[in-house]
Amino acid sequence: MKTTIGIFFGGRSTEHEISVISANQAMAAIDRDKYDVIPVYITKQGRWYTGEALTDVKNYRDINALLKNCTEVYMRPIYGDYKLYKAERKLFGSDVVATLDLAIPVLHGSNGEDGIFEGVLETIGLPYAGCNTLASANGMDKITMKMILASDGIPVVDYVWFTDKQWFADRDALLAKIEEKLGYPVIVKPANLGSSVGIGRADNREQLLERVDDAQRYSSRIIVEDMVENLQEINCAVLGDCGDYQTSVLEEPIKSGEILSYTDKYMGGTKDNRGMHAAAKRIPADLPAEETERIRFLAGETFRVLSCHGVSRVDMMIDAKSRKIYVNEINTIPGSLSFYLWEAAGIGFSELMERLVKLALKRKREQSSKTVSYDSNIFALGGGVKGAKGAKGIK
Repeated sequence: MKTTIGIFFGGRSTEHEISVISANQAMAAIDRDKYDVIPVYITKQGRWYTGEALTDVKNYRDINALLKNCTEVYMRPIYGDYKLYKAERKLFGSDVVATLDLAIPVLHGSNGEDGIFEGVLETIGLPYAGCNTLASANGMDKITMKMILASDGIPVVDYVWFTDKQWFADRDALLAKIEEKLGYPVIVKPANLGSSVGIGRADNREQLLERVDDAQRYSSRIIVEDMVENLQEINCAVLGDCGDYQTSVLEEPIKSGEILSYTDKYMGGTKDNRGMHAAAKRIPADLPAEETERIRFLAGETFRVLSCHGVSRVDMMIDAKSRKIYVNEINTIPGSLSFYLWEAAGIGFSELMERLVKLALKRKREQSSKTVSYDSNIFALGGGVKGAKGAKGIK
């Protein structure tokens, strides 16, 4: 029998449309002779749908019409239950739409790439490819990520972080701290978004106020970073798990302004052929051999230190003047799954999806060997009741 793969995409995220594009690319690359593919589209309202119509990106031009040709589904939060159930149960017949063997999340941004959805899969016990809840959360949050990387000696730019509540309560002190530690120019970012959403440069206090006010619309945690003015951006994908991984060739994205924008990343190509693979870029990046190896090493170390899994893309920054290299961020579910970087390394998209399937099943086997509970009942032994309300008289 074929292995049944659930591809989850869409979601309540500012990167919803990019997720749809990436997932459709991934589904088209899976070998249908070996695998049955079940698309599971999560709407911007958080409702789940499945149906063959979801595998054609052109159908998303009219979402209402698309969903009329699909079936709304859900999964039960019961460990070991890998079934998709109809949301509207019929009086007669089965309400099971499909039974999954594993999942591949292709959910970019918040409520998907940040560990929330991965926690759902771990609660159910369904094998899946990609970072687990902890690695996803750490990789998505730019503040936490930089703290972890810096503690392990991986170079990141100087930064100041704060919450939106701190900003409103103690703005003057935070402004003084930013100006003293970083000076200008700086880059202001929401801490847990991707795709360059809410990001902007500030050259003075007035612009800084504007940029922070914009960023806090998207996130309750804000990070202000020292800006690398002579910036050269380089990306490197990593595939595997934190104990056994390989790095891709490097790419240099071509930006239209000082920073790589949402438009630069996703609006290249034709109307029906969007995504990171269609963005302007140089592959391989034109760098000296020693810099190429240094970047690949740092990308691998970032993947390892954050305990990543599956395929990720690490975005690096080079100060073109000093040639210092910094890790900017990691995308634990990168746009287009970075398939174009693996193709340049001799790994086709179908082979990439095959490897993700194997990685999902490998992790499940490894997890099965771990102890998660003890076969003892403290209640039967009279334990666990000391101090409990109403425990008097219990022996």
